[in-house]
Amino acid sequence: MSTAEPAPDFPEVLTTAMAAELLHVHVEYLRRMVREGRIPAHRFPEGREIRFLRDELITWVRSQPGHDQSPSAVSRRNS
Repeated sequence: MSTAEPAPDFPEVLTTAMAAELLHVHVEYLRRMVREGRIPAHRFPEGREIRFLRDELITWVRSQPGHDQSPSAVSRRNS
């Protein structure tokens, strides 16, 4: 990870809605990924509440196969 703080506009612990916003996906799609065990998530004991750790999600995204198409990555490649 870089020395800059990742996603500084997001707190360390995220609700489902906040995690969906961070990942730019629909909330229901994120919930399906949790049900399928495809994304790191934490449930409260005996509860339906799901929480996500911001840095864990960022690490997960970076570990996914594919090319980084973010604007910052594109500008780095074109420099």
